[in-house]
Amino acid sequence: MRPALKLLPILATLFVITGSAIAEEWRGSDNEMILRGRALVVENCSGCHAIGHTDESPHPQAMPFRTLSQFYPIDALEEAFVESIDTGHPGMPVFLASPQQIADILEYIYSVME
Repeated sequence: MRPALKLLPILATLFVITGSAIAEEWRGSDNEMILRGRALVVENCSGCHAIGHTDESPHPQAMPFRTLSQFYPIDALEEAFVESIDTGHPGMPVFLASPQQIADILEYIYSVME
């Protein structure tokens, strides 16, 4: 057997291990984004909105985050966040967020959608 062919199983094994590690790193990043997004919505949104899978919104006109996609394309929220969200329900405070915070919040919203 040629020397290069002997290395093939080793290289294939390394490729599988490395690919799995990279995939796990991406999943970890999503989880970190969700955790950061949850912290942001707890701090800035939970006073009015239901932010979990089953809770009720404290403010009757504030839509639960889990149902937002039934009324708005979630991707369109990114633009609204960039311009600052200052409309929605009466008494909704202005919320300014960095691009990373917006991505984290949207990732969290995707995680709780029905």
